[in-house]
Amino acid sequence: MIIIPAIDLIDGKCVRLTQGDYAQKKIYNEDPLEVALRFQDSGLKHLHLVDLDGAKAGHIINYRVLEKLATHTAMQIDFGGGLQSDEDLRIAFECGAKQITGGTIAVKAPETFLSWLEQYGSERIILGADFKNGNIAVSGWQEETEQALRPFIEHWMAQGVRSAICTDVSKDGLLQGSSVDTYRVLTECYPELKLIASGGVSSLAELETLRDLCCYGAIVGKAFYEGKILLTEISLFL
Repeated sequence: MIIIPAIDLIDGKCVRLTQGDYAQKKIYNEDPLEVALRFQDSGLKHLHLVDLDGAKAGHIINYRVLEKLATHTAMQIDFGGGLQSDEDLRIAFECGAKQITGGTIAVKAPETFLSWLEQYGSERIILGADFKNGNIAVSGWQEETEQALRPFIEHWMAQGVRSAICTDVSKDGLLQGSSVDTYRVLTECYPELKLIASGGVSSLAELETLRDLCCYGAIVGKAFYEGKILLTEISLFL
């Protein structure tokens, strides 16, 4: 299982929200590159970079930060947040993203998301399957849809999706544990899916549990920033 540290961006700064609430914002570092280099120096090779300004606005905003991190680190960056058009996607890839995550676009403009899959392939396009109360949440988690999680994933797997980031919005940023039961069901039902667990990861033991469930990856954000999981502790996953 790969460990994927997260950097969330507002005004170009490294922040974390609680349960996706923009009013519950904490700034951890004003220099995302410094944070990314710290992750890289610990042996981590992947990075989940989220443009929270873009997610709220509906178009890419923090692409210069993406470009800076892609230029000055060797990390494989998955970029998400506000990618709603072909132009947004072009900018993200030209600025150095190795992969992008599309969630809102897969709900509100599925034909566009499908065209991205067909053009760039399933290795570069990740499905964002973020959920709240069992239903898909979009638009920076500000909007809950009526689409249930499993049918949503099943639909896009049938269209060629092979990787999905699945975040329980209700647990994100609380450091009270992730949706282990949900991930257990998903990994059992869809063993061919590269499932990346996200939201609420709070301890090294929990990472071991997610690994034992055969999750492809786990995104860690606040647990790193708050010292609940130390970068020196993750060597067994590298």
